[in-house]
Amino acid sequence: MLRPGELGEGDREHWRELRAKSHAPRNPFMEPEFTEAVGRVRPGARVAVVYEGDETAGFLPYERGPLGQGRAIGLGVSDCQGAVLRQGPPPDTRQLLRACSLSSFAFDNLEADQPLFTPYAAESYASHVIDVAAGYPAYERDLRTRSPKFLKTTLAKERRLGRQVGDVRFVFDERDPAALRTLMAWKSAQYRRTGRRDRFAQRWITGLVDSLAATRTPECTGTLSVLYAGGQPVAAHFGLRSSTVLACWFPAYDIQVAKYSPGLVLHLRMAEAAAAEGIGLLDMGRGAAEYKDSLKTGELPVHEGAVTRRGAGAALYWLGREPARRAQGFVRGRPRLASLAARTLKGAARLRKA
Repeated sequence: MLRPGELGEGDREHWRELRAKSHAPRNPFMEPEFTEAVGRVRPGARVAVVYEGDETAGFLPYERGPLGQGRAIGLGVSDCQGAVLRQGPPPDTRQLLRACSLSSFAFDNLEADQPLFTPYAAESYASHVIDVAAGYPAYERDLRTRSPKFLKTTLAKERRLGRQVGDVRFVFDERDPAALRTLMAWKSAQYRRTGRRDRFAQRWITGLVDSLAATRTPECTGTLSVLYAGGQPVAAHFGLRSSTVLACWFPAYDIQVAKYSPGLVLHLRMAEAAAAEGIGLLDMGRGAAEYKDSLKTGELPVHEGAVTRRGAGAALYWLGREPARRAQGFVRGRPRLASLAARTLKGAARLRKA
């Protein structure tokens, strides 16, 4: 077991080689740079180095909490999780947890190709993706076929934005720190407006984003994309990109120009720029959203659940998480109840603001 910062360059290179040989998309959340960034802001972050004989067979990044409760690295913000192992039969899951002194290991966005943990998944969800491997023109043609009104309306709003607010300009990889702060402020306001917990009120998440914004490696680069109108930012997104995947993470827009749908325009321009960079997949993550349904070309499965060992730590995990998870699943499975819950959260947010 190592702290992420204790990984040597040989370890990191072997990690990257294992990911390159995997059949899963090269999601940047699964790269060593993301784990190292989490390690700089989360003192419980660790990496288990798995050996087969004298050879390194893989890595398990995780965070360790009270009574040995373990969780996927960056759980709560990471959109792709799991172990990085060589091809072949995985190690015994509970023996691995015992070696790591973990009583449990929880995950909420486990990637599909994870035989070490998928038998312990309690729920499966769809992560919405945009496939631009054939190029942006092919994607736009697909949109015109599937959702002609959506594409026509969005492009018309983009032109209207240019006429009524000012010239529209898009920057795929913006390096201005002020633009990142603007995005964080918009996102915090959105969380509060919708009654959700403000992630950017948590210092470790702000620190993690700042760290990743400065990360620039071939398979994990922090990428801030900004849509400008009249010289001012009107929509922005911060995510991570590898050579083949753009992991969409924190999108937000200026509500003062909401009628122009700047967030949708931003995503179209991101897809266009990603395709031009040779990136074939935009992963918008799990969670229902109308804009995702309009933009997606397909879905990838992700899993939520936990594996536990006998002991107080496992019981504590179950009592602290399982009832809430089951309640959330019950609500999600009933659209009318889910809609009522969303309205209640928004109403509570308005009351707090008042």
